[in-house]
Amino acid sequence: MEFVIVGYGRVGRGTVRGLRAGGYDVTVVEADPERARRAREDGIKIVEGDCESADTLEQAGIADADALAALTGDLNANFAACIIANEHDCRTVLRIDEDYRTEIYEGYAEDVDEIIYPERLGAAGAKTALLGGDFNVLADMTETLTLATVDVPAESPHVGDRVVALDLPGDARIYAHGHRGDPMDVPLPSAELAAGDQLAVIADNASLDGVQEYLAG
Repeated sequence: MEFVIVGYGRVGRGTVRGLRAGGYDVTVVEADPERARRAREDGIKIVEGDCESADTLEQAGIADADALAALTGDLNANFAACIIANEHDCRTVLRIDEDYRTEIYEGYAEDVDEIIYPERLGAAGAKTALLGGDFNVLADMTETLTLATVDVPAESPHVGDRVVALDLPGDARIYAHGHRGDPMDVPLPSAELAAGDQLAVIADNASLDGVQEYLAG
């Protein structure tokens, strides 16, 4: 499989590392000269240029790519890259900040395959979105990480809190959320925690008990 990653910042670098560790072919598009230089030093295939340009993405091999992840800090640039990728029947993953309003999220979501919140999901979430949302692909990230499902007790002091605003202990991150009996998915910015909800959490083994204690209050 071949992937185009737009942006070689923190999330982009982590995503590239995860994909390359899995043996996938990755090309990075980066406009910032310093980040482009860093990518070259890391041995990454790099196209230096504007991700909003079809010519730039074509140089990066978008015509043959299986998926593109637009992971810069500029939402408009990310969206433009995804729209160009759509013209090539390419799977698209869009980075969006978690504090965007629901109507903005829904407006962008209509035109892309996956939306991620790097502040919560990080590179592991971006990699999973690129590969189709399969939780099992996280297994090759690191042996110290665990993907676990935890229930929200009825007496939790966090019932009514926004899911994306939960401050889990350690390096634990919420990957997905679902109301009781519903499938789990990446939570919308406005999604609130209810008693009996389930959370899919990525954490190191030592942090899982702390997550449950945090939810129980």
